[in-house]
Amino acid sequence: MIRILIVDDSATIRTLLKAIFESDPEMLVVGMASNGVEAAAQTALLKPDVITMDILMPVMNGFEATRRIMAENPTPIVVVTSHVDSVELNTTFNAIKAGALDVIAKPVGQAYHEFEPMRSRLIDTVKLMAGVKVVRRRSVLPSSGTAPVQHNGQPIAPGAHPGVAVIVIGASTGGPAALNTLFKMLPASLPAPVVVVQHMTIGFTEGLVSWLRQESHLPIVLATHNQRVRPGEIYFAPDDQHLEFAARDVMGLNRGPLVSHVRPSVTRLFDSAARVYGSEAIGVLLTGMGDDGAIGLAHLHEQGAPTIAQNEASAVVFGMPKVAVELGAADFVLPLERISPTLLSLLDKRGARLRR
Repeated sequence: MIRILIVDDSATIRTLLKAIFESDPEMLVVGMASNGVEAAAQTALLKPDVITMDILMPVMNGFEATRRIMAENPTPIVVVTSHVDSVELNTTFNAIKAGALDVIAKPVGQAYHEFEPMRSRLIDTVKLMAGVKVVRRRSVLPSSGTAPVQHNGQPIAPGAHPGVAVIVIGASTGGPAALNTLFKMLPASLPAPVVVVQHMTIGFTEGLVSWLRQESHLPIVLATHNQRVRPGEIYFAPDDQHLEFAARDVMGLNRGPLVSHVRPSVTRLFDSAARVYGSEAIGVLLTGMGDDGAIGLAHLHEQGAPTIAQNEASAVVFGMPKVAVELGAADFVLPLERISPTLLSLLDKRGARLRR
């Protein structure tokens, strides 16, 4: 039985969430709180398996509550919030930074046609997060180690993989915090563009990009159709659109069929990078449930591109990277804090394709 603590200042939402969770025989709501102070106290008392956390609340908001809970009684937290304005979105992603594992939209009432898919996603997410092991939060510092990086089993020196033209990254559950850690360790002088597909609930991607932009040394934007990529810039797929390379250095957007039940798809991005850039790309597959991106990473690997998968110990959900590892698609299986140093070792700062 999964024991849930619901935190929301709206009695109506608390009642709705309780009804949703207890419609599943594997779930039990053990407590409800109307603000962050109550949430922290009930977490200590009830020891729930997972917490659903609202953001804008009186007394103590969801960010402060998440930070306090993760410091005192670490518990898997799923942010369940609306996306009404930039302030709420920024606070939402600060809660992710503080240790919350995922963010999903508050469900609408049962009279709306969106209710059933939102209900299903909420239940599935909470079940998944209940099994995640969390620890007291501490800052992830860049690794000072200088262990040699290998490609295809052979040691390489920093800058020894010439002509890197693009880095492509895919992530899902747990991705926002992982991307934040990764981007903070990349220099402003990064000599290649970075293109990202992050699975997000529709309506939250723009807020994610805005938050990451504040945290990073690099410019981060939502990609647009026919946009040209530039070294040292990071581009995100927008909501509900596949992002692919239409030609060298040119991105395209489309609403083609779902791939692995999602749009945008990591595999669609990776496949296009394999087709357009071949061995001049680097592929990175981060934490996430499902299998999106695994086949795409395999296609990059087949083209001779260096490929990286996040390891199980550092991934919130070892789903997507696990499938890639099982396919033999990953040259490197690394803890999160080693991914950026490895990317920098693979990039030839003198010979990377500085095209402008």
